[in-house]
Amino acid sequence: MTTSDFTTTFQVDQSPEQVFKAITDVRGWWSEEIEGDTKNLNDEFKYHYEDVHRCKMRLTEVVPFKKIVWLVLENYFSFTKDDTEWTGTKVVFEITEKDGKTQLKFTHYGLVPEYECYEACRQGWTNYIQESLQSLITTGKGKPNATNKPQTEYEKSLNQG
Repeated sequence: MTTSDFTTTFQVDQSPEQVFKAITDVRGWWSEEIEGDTKNLNDEFKYHYEDVHRCKMRLTEVVPFKKIVWLVLENYFSFTKDDTEWTGTKVVFEITEKDGKTQLKFTHYGLVPEYECYEACRQGWTNYIQESLQSLITTGKGKPNATNKPQTEYEKSLNQG
């Protein structure tokens, strides 16, 4: 059985502890404007990108150095007919050791190709996970959203339209 949920994986030389710490530093890789706590079980935080995307997450599972699960409590997209497409989906970070390296598997369960936001979200998550989070882990500096600075080509196109 194949799944159509969005997933991406990478490996780094850093320890599972370092990877876990970077994931919980959401301001360091996703957005500098995160509001709320992002490290412990039942923490809730809000993300927003201008008037284009807003969401509220709750950490529903935290297994130190192994796994973090976010539940999307609320979501809003300005660019889709159903602006709540993410609501009720889960974002999962799984950390394992493989071939002497630390592997991070990121899956957004419920983010499927049938969603109108899928292509924009696929581009966004790929950028924030493969580029920004991986950079935070390997160099100590991520590439999070900053005020009025779009990260992906799709975000740039939304600003122009």
